[in-house]
Amino acid sequence: MQKELSTRSNGSCELCSVTEELNVFVVSPKAGKNIDECIHICNVCNNQLTEATEMEPNHWRCINDSMWSDVEAVKVVAYRVLNILKSEGWPNDLIESFHMEEETQKWTKYGITSEDTLIHIDSNGVQLLSGDSVILTKDLKVKGGGNFTAKRGTTVRNISLVFDNIEHIEGRVEGVKIIILTKYVKK
Repeated sequence: MQKELSTRSNGSCELCSVTEELNVFVVSPKAGKNIDECIHICNVCNNQLTEATEMEPNHWRCINDSMWSDVEAVKVVAYRVLNILKSEGWPNDLIESFHMEEETQKWTKYGITSEDTLIHIDSNGVQLLSGDSVILTKDLKVKGGGNFTAKRGTTVRNISLVFDNIEHIEGRVEGVKIIILTKYVKK
């Protein structure tokens, strides 16, 4: 596996591009049975990810490049690092520009501690899940390309959760994909 990872990573850390002392890092909760569940990282990144040393925010500025990797496991670790460091300020812009498939988002959430786990709650305190249907509890003026009012009582089917903001969900109203505040919907 080390040889395959070395080929995929061009012999460098897939997070910070260092070329020395590289290790196989299994991205939890995966078992590391194939290279799609692992990344190739240097000792510095490995130590910081496994909490052997304290996180050094400036070391992780490299995530600005590695977050765009085609390797899903690299994206997962990059997002987790940005989430840990979001109190630094600069990671927040990167988190907002992060794009990943829904399955990768689920994998990413596994590594975020329970106090940081994002739970979307409707106006009645009920947890919302991706794919749920909700009803609007207020008339909402749709801005941007829509320029209409989504009427109270409208059912929005198959919602998507905005993975980094518990106050936002996405759904289609009159064929237009919009962001809706969770406080204006009920399950």
